[in-house]
Amino acid sequence: MLGITVNRMGERHPLELKEVEIPRPVAGELLIKVHAAAVNRTDIVTRQGKAGYMTNPILGVEVAGTVAEANGESGFQAGDRVMGLVNGGGYAEYAVMPAERAMKIPESFTFAEAAAIPEVFLTAYQTLFWIGKLRENESVLIHAGASGVGTAAIQLAKTLRNAKVIVTAGSREKLEFCRKLGADVLINYKEQDFDEEVLKATEGKGVDVILDFVGADYWESNLKSIKPSGRWVLIGILGGSVVKQVDLFPLMSKMIELTGTLLTPRDDDYKARLTKEFYGAALPYFVNGEMRPIVDAIFPLDKAEEAHMHMLENRNIGKIILEVGAI
Repeated sequence: MLGITVNRMGERHPLELKEVEIPRPVAGELLIKVHAAAVNRTDIVTRQGKAGYMTNPILGVEVAGTVAEANGESGFQAGDRVMGLVNGGGYAEYAVMPAERAMKIPESFTFAEAAAIPEVFLTAYQTLFWIGKLRENESVLIHAGASGVGTAAIQLAKTLRNAKVIVTAGSREKLEFCRKLGADVLINYKEQDFDEEVLKATEGKGVDVILDFVGADYWESNLKSIKPSGRWVLIGILGGSVVKQVDLFPLMSKMIELTGTLLTPRDDDYKARLTKEFYGAALPYFVNGEMRPIVDAIFPLDKAEEAHMHMLENRNIGKIILEVGAI
């Protein structure tokens, strides 16, 4: 089969489409004929050699396709359309997936739409509800609102908790898209001080929850934007990982819960439990159209390099998909 690996020769670490062996599922796993995979920031970090937890030489952590083989009792059979997280290997014609993480694709969804669900919606669900403990009618500040996780988080927060959703993004086009998904307050971080806008929107109180993709650059402004006893979830460091001369007292005085998290290195049991709870809670809203995956662009598998550049240049609204088979 064909798969995308990283050529470690040289400084650029280019992606390479090459012939590789078809993986074999062990007990409790499914062999998936991949029709679509999705591009994630974790793929780029892995490509750069910064993700020590990735061992599969083939990139990709989420796929949508059909079951080619089921090893053991799983509730799935050959031909079933499924989507879910894999332990690497998604950028290929076949991949193995733990059966406990497989989700049946709603009938109305294409494979491209299905591939746009697992990583971002599970990440958003985990950060909003398991870690952020977002409750009914609370407020949440979602940075990078037009990103894959951002577009998922807007929909989950609005649909499942009727939250007041405040988003930041860097263009009018992206902010307008966030508004259409349900965002209540739109902040252009290139033109506005987001902490001031958050305080205006919350009558000076601040938000209950922050989903932070940026890290160091937003440290002070996030501290100003969160209310006492708020929950701040760090899920990215696009703005740097080192905060110089940190004063910890504001965290203490405001009694803030600051939690850092990643989904990809979590163990199989954690991902299985998260998948089961998310699918049960979200499936009805996918079926009735209240929530939807957001597909920005589709690239053929042999154009994975271009797909990565599309993400690195921050041009996407929603998910970037790799077409592997008919989608």
